[in-house]
Amino acid sequence: MKKILFSILLVSAIVFNGFAQQFEVSYSPSASGETFTGYVILYLSKENKTPKSGMVGFDSSPCFSVYVKNLKPGTTVKIDDKAAGYPVALTDIERGQYYSQIVWDKNMGGRSIAESPGNLYSDPIKIDINKSTKTVYHLVADKVIQAPEFKETEFVKELKAPSALLSKFHGKSITVDAAVILPKEYNKEPNRKFPVLFKVSGYGGDYHRYSGSAVPGNPIDSVPMIVVYLDGNCPLGHSVYANSENNGPWGDALTTEFIPLLEKEYRCNGAKLLTGHSSGGWTVAWLQTHYPKVFDGCWSSSPDPVDFRNFQKINMYADKNMFYGKDSTLNLVATVAGFFPWATMKNVYRAEEVIYRGEQMHSFNAVFSKKGSDGLPQSICNSTTGEIDTAVFSHWKNYDISLYLRNNWEQVKSDLDGKLRISVGKQDNFLLNYAVTMLETEMKKLNLTFQFAYYPGDHFTVSSPEYVRDGNHFLKQKYMEWLAKSNK
Repeated sequence: MKKILFSILLVSAIVFNGFAQQFEVSYSPSASGETFTGYVILYLSKENKTPKSGMVGFDSSPCFSVYVKNLKPGTTVKIDDKAAGYPVALTDIERGQYYSQIVWDKNMGGRSIAESPGNLYSDPIKIDINKSTKTVYHLVADKVIQAPEFKETEFVKELKAPSALLSKFHGKSITVDAAVILPKEYNKEPNRKFPVLFKVSGYGGDYHRYSGSAVPGNPIDSVPMIVVYLDGNCPLGHSVYANSENNGPWGDALTTEFIPLLEKEYRCNGAKLLTGHSSGGWTVAWLQTHYPKVFDGCWSSSPDPVDFRNFQKINMYADKNMFYGKDSTLNLVATVAGFFPWATMKNVYRAEEVIYRGEQMHSFNAVFSKKGSDGLPQSICNSTTGEIDTAVFSHWKNYDISLYLRNNWEQVKSDLDGKLRISVGKQDNFLLNYAVTMLETEMKKLNLTFQFAYYPGDHFTVSSPEYVRDGNHFLKQKYMEWLAKSNK
């Protein structure tokens, strides 16, 4: 009986594998003559004509990945139901017409797999996935993503600061890069020095956005400033300029290597202010609280969670699951107007199991987690069940800004009090306002003079003229206080 049952199972497996949906992909010698080791990612979309540019986990566009070793150009790789897949196995995706693209990830330093310089990719091809599972689809990567060039102008310059700290950590040459935007007064008044405003982008920003710009830097409430635009991009996501076991000592590299080179090459007067939105908002709050003697004032806008007791409405200290609430409802990572469901934690984590690096949840792991025995960041949760790993979270606590301030206030008070302003929309799409409110409650208990402000709007619409005016006014105030203390 056992032999019969085994034979039935074996035949079923053979039949199933023989009729599973399948792609055969390769890369051409014209794209690369080298052997390839790494991940191969297949992107599909019914609506997006360039499917590799989609938002990972924020819709149901399918994606699949396989890991290969030492492949030569022209060698075929099969992508089938054995591949890591989202939202379902390849054979089970909805039938219909799709745009398809393949990317071979060489992981040479870029953040987004779909846009990393050096990666091999194919042009989009429209295919028809019908009821037949016998059809084999072929994709050939014959193009290479080129590194963007930065075009300098009278007012916009590129600064690439060599980092001995990061280079030693990664075992290869690393620079801290930024766009430097000069005020219109910079060239007109050659003997004048200026304060510096470090502006950190949100997740996915790129300092190359200023390439070729002829527009001088905007003053902050009538004060001309040198604006330094930092994007935080690194292979595992957004570095947030925090020292971490996986990304390396980005905070120390910025403060001890990048800033001295900036002040050597440009006429800076010594005042250093910070601002940023979203992941950039968390970054500047972290930098201000952890390097309070370096920076003189910070406006943090809609920061990523600043209190891990409300990590997008998940209490990381008490809750057991990232995917489900105590009432078994799905936890949200994104909403419309702070209420209507947009994307769930479950879907985003599952998609990032396929798109294995450079996306938001993996970026949190890269900063907050220890390095695992496999050399990768430890995951805060099981990607299948959502169960939170309490041992991993014990290391995450080191990056809880609220906890840090509560535990270290007496030590940092004299250098930090009054230097931080946090503002956020009352209907934040990513539920970030809840952590800000919780932090404010804790800071009031310490009788400090941080500013907290809440405005109508969500993560994207909050930036009204009033919102910007109030934030800039705070930065100007901090600058005037610096001037008074420095007698300049």
